[in-house]
Amino acid sequence: MLGSFYSAVSGVQGHLFSMSIVGNNIANVNTTGYKSGQSTFREALVQTTRGASAPREGFGGQSAIQVGLGMELSSISTNRGQGTLQNTGVVTDLSIDGEGYFVLSDGQSQYFTRAGNFMFDADGYLTSPGSGLIIQGWMANDAGQILAGSPLTNVRLPFGEKVPARSSTEVEFGYNLDAMATNSVADLESAGTTGITTATGTASNGAGGEHTITITGTNSTASSATGSNLVAPGVLTGAEALTALGVTDTSDFTLSVDGGAATQVAGLTTSSTVTDLINAINELNLGVTASIESGEVALTRDYHGDGAVYNVTTSGAVAGNLTRQIFGSAVGTAFQANNGTASTLEATDVFAPTGRAGTAPTSLTLSVDAETGLVTEITDLGGGGISVVAADGLAAGTAAISTADSSHLTSILVYDSLGDRHALNMTFTRSATENLWYWEASFDEGEVITGGRTGTVQFNSDGSFRSWSFADGGEDLSIDPGTGADAMTMSIQAGTAGEFDGITQFSSPFTAKATSQDGYGMGNLTSISFDASGTITGLFSNGMLREMGQVVLAKFNNPDGLLRSGENLYQISPNSGNTIVGAAGETISASVVSESLEMSNVDLSEEFVRMIVAQRGFQANARVITTGDEMLTELINLKR
Repeated sequence: MLGSFYSAVSGVQGHLFSMSIVGNNIANVNTTGYKSGQSTFREALVQTTRGASAPREGFGGQSAIQVGLGMELSSISTNRGQGTLQNTGVVTDLSIDGEGYFVLSDGQSQYFTRAGNFMFDADGYLTSPGSGLIIQGWMANDAGQILAGSPLTNVRLPFGEKVPARSSTEVEFGYNLDAMATNSVADLESAGTTGITTATGTASNGAGGEHTITITGTNSTASSATGSNLVAPGVLTGAEALTALGVTDTSDFTLSVDGGAATQVAGLTTSSTVTDLINAINELNLGVTASIESGEVALTRDYHGDGAVYNVTTSGAVAGNLTRQIFGSAVGTAFQANNGTASTLEATDVFAPTGRAGTAPTSLTLSVDAETGLVTEITDLGGGGISVVAADGLAAGTAAISTADSSHLTSILVYDSLGDRHALNMTFTRSATENLWYWEASFDEGEVITGGRTGTVQFNSDGSFRSWSFADGGEDLSIDPGTGADAMTMSIQAGTAGEFDGITQFSSPFTAKATSQDGYGMGNLTSISFDASGTITGLFSNGMLREMGQVVLAKFNNPDGLLRSGENLYQISPNSGNTIVGAAGETISASVVSESLEMSNVDLSEEFVRMIVAQRGFQANARVITTGDEMLTELINLKR
């Protein structure tokens, strides 16, 4: 009978303990990083009044008769579930999304926590403000490298830290040069004796410089012949009547041009004048011009060229007809103008790109005027696009024609060893050679380029980068900054041969520019940030970002084996296993979230249910005690 009292007492005590756990959970419903606990119980002692027996012949087996003697606490488990992350806006507030704990130290012992409400103290240490413990991690060395796996140390950021200036040693270029770009407007500098009257248009090859054009040979000439009047030799004025010149028949006078069909010169009579004859010939528009030259009638083929091809032939001479009397041809023969000559002109161009030596002579294409047969134009200067015209025909001589550069300018600030800035200008100029550009480096102030000032950049036919070269055969751009700083040597990175990762050349607008350089001036640490791996990156006043350190995380084989130390802290125990320390996202399957805190994972609805269960369990056990008391009272009353 008394055993029921002790069993009930153990039940009362156990449910009181359960209420303590529920109360603690509810008390910490808003505690940062708190993990709720839950109690489990087990049966305590057991009294055996009869042992068990095995079956035997003729009898069945018998089970033991045992009476329990109450309950006791078995364990208190911790709910390790993820708490909600609450944004705070404070950069040093850190939360863990996943497994693991922050590592803290007092200089002798290590502690662990999920509560990441940290702050920097007066000495720049990242600490837990409630306990004063210092957060552990890895710090970057002087080169800005974080050596993962090195011994843990206090995380400390000296906010007065400076980054010394660094001289630029490399400049990268990228984007596009326009393959079809041209601003090469032509200008006639001098014509000499070439007869060139205008040079207009824009060079298709976009190359700027000086074109020296040399023309040799002679232009084509027209077939022309002057007659010889038989009756009245001497100077004709045109007013003479044909009959006065011995003409008795005008009906058989014809002209044949370039061996074609004969065309009669009609409308003439013996009373017509020499001027009437000239007008009648010209009005036929056969490409023949009649005129008075040196007092005689002359016939000229308007189209210049070889007389065997371009000529004029009259009808045969008969006594008294025009061919005989006016032009003096022998009877039976025609009067001919067939002494024209073909052009022997040749033109060459020596092109000197702006600021560079001239190229080897190249032949130019000459164009013949369709109406006169004279060579009047050069058509392919500068790859075409430029119209070089001699209105009255080209002639031997030398002319000079300039074209403007087709260029693209980009600039970037570079730094010397003292942190002074210098504006590096890079001018790209299109050359006359396909897929080849000149480049030239310059500065705006007193800087002196001591090497590698000019060079070329070449592209493949598909627009990909091919090569970058220096005119002086060097491999770098050398500069005297003129500020007392060390001399600067910078390499140029324009892309990978055959690839499109740097400068390209497509028929698209200019976008080429210097994309980056590796120098910077002196800077002070102004702010920090944490990434998902816990890496601390410092932003300096010069715009530089530098890794300063890394907050590490720890995990355990049995996190339930950790000992609570108060203040949201845990310590290792023999049952927690060894500490495994590493970076978030690598050794530890978690990420660090800055400007947020992990809230308590206490579920109030669940705690209220546990509270009810504990209350009812306590109440029931109390009833066992009161009922047992009444039974003892009745038992004692039997004596009465």
